[in-house]
Amino acid sequence: MKRSFNREILRLAVPSILANLTVPLVGLVDIAITGHLGALAGREGFAAASLIGGITVGSMLFDLLYWSLSFLRTGTGGLTAQSYGRSLLSGDFSEAGRILFRALTLALGSAVLFIALQEVFLQVSYLCVNCSDEVRILYSRYFHIRIWAAPATLSLFAFKGWYIGMQDTVTPMLTDLIVNTLNVVVSIFLAFGAGRFEGIGYSGVALGTVIAQWSGLLFAMSVLLIRYRKKVFPEFTAADARDILRDRAAFGGFFSLSRNLFLRSLGLIAVYIGYTTIAARFGDTLLSVSAIMMKLLLIFSYFTDGFAFAGEAMTGKYIGLRDREGLSGTIRGTFAWSMGIAVFFIGIYALAGEPMLRLMTSDDSLVAAAVPYLPWLMVMPLIGCPAFTWDGIYLGATAVRPIRDASLLSAAGFFAAWFAGIALLPSAGLHVLLAAYFVHLAVRAVYQTAVPKPWRVIH
Repeated sequence: MKRSFNREILRLAVPSILANLTVPLVGLVDIAITGHLGALAGREGFAAASLIGGITVGSMLFDLLYWSLSFLRTGTGGLTAQSYGRSLLSGDFSEAGRILFRALTLALGSAVLFIALQEVFLQVSYLCVNCSDEVRILYSRYFHIRIWAAPATLSLFAFKGWYIGMQDTVTPMLTDLIVNTLNVVVSIFLAFGAGRFEGIGYSGVALGTVIAQWSGLLFAMSVLLIRYRKKVFPEFTAADARDILRDRAAFGGFFSLSRNLFLRSLGLIAVYIGYTTIAARFGDTLLSVSAIMMKLLLIFSYFTDGFAFAGEAMTGKYIGLRDREGLSGTIRGTFAWSMGIAVFFIGIYALAGEPMLRLMTSDDSLVAAAVPYLPWLMVMPLIGCPAFTWDGIYLGATAVRPIRDASLLSAAGFFAAWFAGIALLPSAGLHVLLAAYFVHLAVRAVYQTAVPKPWRVIH
């Protein structure tokens, strides 16, 4: 592999990794805030397990909403990266501007629909999520506040994909740092208070997220106007906007890509929702343990995702340039770096598992309940690495059918493993559930490695 590929991969990956480092921090802090609220007499009147359960189910509902539109990031990223490669040859970057405009139009329209139908969505959740009355009260309160961040959150999906496609991972990094840092600081301030302000408790976690998301959107739009407007929107007028919206062929291509990515998202959502709803049946304590385990498991993926984003950006660019050598070097390089991260994290999980648990909660009973499940953390990196890395490569190539099929097959594998495992080991509970989660990762990794690669035909 040429050294230049390493430099290019690191140039794109390192900013994404630095930004991703703050993502698990937000999840950890959300759980830590709710986990410690129960220790403050008279603050909420709920046990720590119920508070953590409420934030877990509430976050799950937003994942369900937002993951269904994750193509706003993934589809926009791949299309923009390939457009960027072609633009390097032609010198005209206006196509990238049209891609962003279409993505933002869809993001804002979807957000308005989500806000209008928020009560319907909650009523459906009451039928599907089997949890205690306390958890239901808490996640409903969280949902009604955080839903007002939907326009900003979905628009940031489009902006992040677009900036990555433009080979700019620094702007998404700065945006994520602003969003996640504000989320932590403002949520802590609103929940616990400071000085004469006594705080608003649990609701402060949701309101902190709303404030942070809108702040991030303001920054992303500012960068677009200052740095990119003249390049991608030369002499842009209202008539140009109407022409973009009336371009049925372009929207048709975007929706065709988005349809397959939506089905991919459904497979991922099914696994995540299945994981949380099954865990909720074990009671508030094991629901909280399952949430803590998932947060710890995902810390590794945020590192690997940095190289997946680099692979996505470079794959799209080299396909746009029709550069076979560049594409091959991208694939080899991203896998080499991500596997190195996997080995590193096996050691981290082995040495620091229990201290990481204690960062999540001060409740000794929850820590004791979670300790038996720590060995699962060391399985995650080797299984998750190829699945996450291939995702980036396929997305950059806009080869969405293989990752759609991998996602749907992995969802089937998850539920098959759960039902078979719980039938054989009915007392194993959460161990079976974690095993099923790893089966879904293995199916994704094996399928995406084995399927014929559609980009081999480029010349």
